[in-house]
Amino acid sequence: MMGLIHSVEETARQRPDSIAYVFEDVAVSYREFVEKFHRAAGALESHGIRKGDHVALILGNSPAFLIGYYAVMKQGAIAIPINPTYTPDELGYILMNGDVKGILGIAPLVEAAKERLIHLPHLAVVVSVPFNGQVGPEEQLGTVQFTTLERWLEIEHPIEEVTYEMDETAVILYTSGTTGKPKGAMLSHRNLTSNARSIGEYLNVSEQDRTLAVLPMFHVFCLTVVVNASLAHGAAIIIASRFSPQETFELAKKEQVTIFAGVPTMYNFLLQTVKAHPEYTSAFESIRLFVSGGASLPVPLLQAFDETFNCHILEGYGLSEASPVTCFNPLDGVQKPGSIGPSIVNVENKVVDELGQEVPVGQVGELIVRGPNIMTGYYKMPEETQATLKEGWLYTGDLARQDEDGYFYIVDRKKDMIIVGGYNVYPREVEEVLYQHPKVVEAAVIGVPDEEMGEAVKAFVVVREPLTESEIMDFCAISLAKYKCPTRIEFIDQLPRNTTGKILRTVLKKQPTNS
Repeated sequence: MMGLIHSVEETARQRPDSIAYVFEDVAVSYREFVEKFHRAAGALESHGIRKGDHVALILGNSPAFLIGYYAVMKQGAIAIPINPTYTPDELGYILMNGDVKGILGIAPLVEAAKERLIHLPHLAVVVSVPFNGQVGPEEQLGTVQFTTLERWLEIEHPIEEVTYEMDETAVILYTSGTTGKPKGAMLSHRNLTSNARSIGEYLNVSEQDRTLAVLPMFHVFCLTVVVNASLAHGAAIIIASRFSPQETFELAKKEQVTIFAGVPTMYNFLLQTVKAHPEYTSAFESIRLFVSGGASLPVPLLQAFDETFNCHILEGYGLSEASPVTCFNPLDGVQKPGSIGPSIVNVENKVVDELGQEVPVGQVGELIVRGPNIMTGYYKMPEETQATLKEGWLYTGDLARQDEDGYFYIVDRKKDMIIVGGYNVYPREVEEVLYQHPKVVEAAVIGVPDEEMGEAVKAFVVVREPLTESEIMDFCAISLAKYKCPTRIEFIDQLPRNTTGKILRTVLKKQPTNS
């Protein structure tokens, strides 16, 4: 199997002038991209980064991320992409747990954290990437060399060809840590390459495509579906430094984007924006493919988006531990709203009970997955690895069902299920109903303690026009059994989210409970 690095280098040999990425009106060819990450790999080597060493990428969407990420893999080192908006404590935990030896980080973060960074036991070099005009320090502090990206790359270091096996670790991705501390999922070159190729072929990604990277590159969804899949198939990546609905419309039109990957929150914001600015409706005319992942896409939102833009969003499913994609609605074939589609090529999904036995079609159980994309384990966490990987299967913790056509449907997270008087209530089912109300912009449902029923259903609702609790309850009662209906409603201005747009139910659960 040809790895990700070799795929890009092969494209640079065969089509050197093809565009690899575009950022702020500057287009960079595959030949130039390869030259840049080869130079960066040589710089890593000159600063003592060897095969198997860990290098953190604390960067936003930028050419520096692409160059750093591919340079680390070229050097045979292991990349650890980290969210640059994490707090110092969150960053510190990952850098310490991840045994980081090198860091590529945005300049303001490096400057602010340098006194703490020098106490990391393995750290040897920190490279600052310019951000908002700030350049970063150039100095030696203790055993750590601080330098800047410009200085780091100005001298061309000879690059030695590093050989590695496809089953060796390429990336460690730390999960969001909704249950305790983040866990570092170890993904091999085989894991990443197989998933990038499988999803790219499944979605017919080609050298003619221009993929918009508006999802955060440090997240596995963007890393595989946008970055790796595009570059493995010779496509161009249009880099957006951040997500803004209006800027997204303008960039998509200007750069004639053909593929857009987003999370449900983004699709909701785009839909709300076009209602206020109908002129943006035509901005997506060049896009042939919309894909959604990261969280369940409410069917009413999918249908409203499809009708507004005369398109169809393909919903899929994945998780960091699976590199990430396991299911996707087919590009050519039956697409089922509310479904995450059938298994993609080379990946097997099934739904099992508490004993690991496959359940009949239509019944709810835990989704488990196996294939060449499944992680090798959690870094330095053998017990967690053993609990998640069993006999070659990855236990996802997601509740799902399968229909007679082999399409899967995510019901909810196992840990988010609400039990009302002994009856199971899946938050997504209630949220789907809430989204159908014309005055509701978005909603999230959790379980809260209840003396009589054990748990009660509580809904957090964002509205576009005034709405009362009783109106919402009456609306839900039309479609839901009584025990599934929210008995407590809280109106809020916006739902708490992580950087990828996933609603943080853990934050909502910590809020004081209304009576």
